[in-house]
Amino acid sequence: MSGNMEIKLRRADTIYVIDVIGEMDLYNAFKLKDVVRKMIEKKIRHYVINLDQVPYIDSSGIGALLQVFADIKKNGLSLRITGVKGSVRKVIELTKLAQYFPIVAELDLAIQQLKASD
Repeated sequence: MSGNMEIKLRRADTIYVIDVIGEMDLYNAFKLKDVVRKMIEKKIRHYVINLDQVPYIDSSGIGALLQVFADIKKNGLSLRITGVKGSVRKVIELTKLAQYFPIVAELDLAIQQLKASD
């Protein structure tokens, strides 16, 4: 059975950091899609998805990230993904998406990059 996943939002100026906490799997990956969809509706432009506290991701989690990235891009908005490490990094590398996703090592750097694009 799946563990719980929490999503927390925090702001750095015009940039919203989405902290994902817990496992991103079949049972809860949809939560991220729901949150981002609502944020897009509110015309939020800059997103950082922080996976620093995600110990595990499965194909549903990867699918959710792909969907979110596609939605953000389609709306002309900007995204960085940060905190990719351990088994999450392995899965992303195995799926050959490491080059596709806008992954930045440090949260601060991701925020700086988005601020520069404002």
